[in-house]
Parts: sequence; structure tokens; C-alpha cells
Amino acid sequence: MNPPDPEPRWLDEDNQETWVALARMLIWLPTAFDNQLQRDSGLSHFEYGILASLSEADEGTLRMSELAIYANGSLSRLSRAVARLERREWVTRTLDPADGRYTLAALTDKGRAVLVEAVPGHVETVNRLVFDPLTTAQARQLRTIAGRILTAFDAEGGVTPQSRP
Repeated sequence: MNPPDPEPRWLDEDNQETWVALARMLIWLPTAFDNQLQRDSGLSHFEYGILASLSEADEGTLRMSELAIYANGSLSRLSRAVARLERREWVTRTLDPADGRYTLAALTDKGRAVLVEAVPGHVETVNRLVFDPLTTAQARQLRTIAGRILTAFDAEGGVTPQSRP
């Protein structure tokens, strides 16, 4: 006979309220970023993340597998998004000359120009929705809290750009 399943650790009232607030923020914040970027730049937040990740990489180039980690998307979702960006001539894809099993994505000059144009509006939205409502101390606390949650996520086997292979 199997022992009974342990009782779940239920959230107390304070944690329930905190969780609901966090869950709502996690749903609505990306939507707000998507709306602003679509309206002002014709980019989704995911596409913006791709362009931003490439812009920060050496020579504006990353392997698609590494870019998928930065963009937090599956290879198939990333491939479809990069294909859209290729059609706009904002990104190119080539085989990795060091290892032909990999595909490289590279930011083009046009893509960099689109990103440079999109950044001010995106940063303004981030400031307005995230930092303006907080004090400086609360913003530091948010950074600490987010870091701790990401550390817990990494400990569970999650992969983030900070812990990528």
C-alpha cells in the first residue's frame, strides 16, 4: 500500500494576494510592451528581444540555439520570427563556418537602424510602467527579488541567459 500523498503547501492569504498581483503583472506587462512596440515600430516584443540580443552579441551574430535562449523561445518559434525579420532584411542567416551543424543569425545594418529607432519608445514604456511607480529603494528590491527568483528557477533546471551553457 502506498503512503498518502502529502498535503500541498497552500498559500496563506498574504502570499495568495502577492501571487495574484505578480501573475497579473506577468500577463499584462508583456502585452503592454507588445502593444507599444507594434504601434511605434511594427515589432513584437519577441522580435525586439531578438534584435536586442543580436545587437549585444559580438559582431551582431549568435548561433540560433543560443539566440533561442536569449529570446526565451523554442527553436521553431525563433526560426519563424527570424524568417520574418529576414524578409524585412533586418537579420540574415548563414551556416556557421566553424561548425556547419549550426546556423548563425546576424543583425543587418537595417535591423540595427530599426532597433535604434525602437529603443527610445520601449525604454519610455519600461520607465513608465516599471520604474516610475517605484522608489529607488523599491527598484533595487525588485532587482534583488527578480535575481532570487531567477536563481531558484536555475536551481530547478531552467536556463536563462545568465546560466546559459
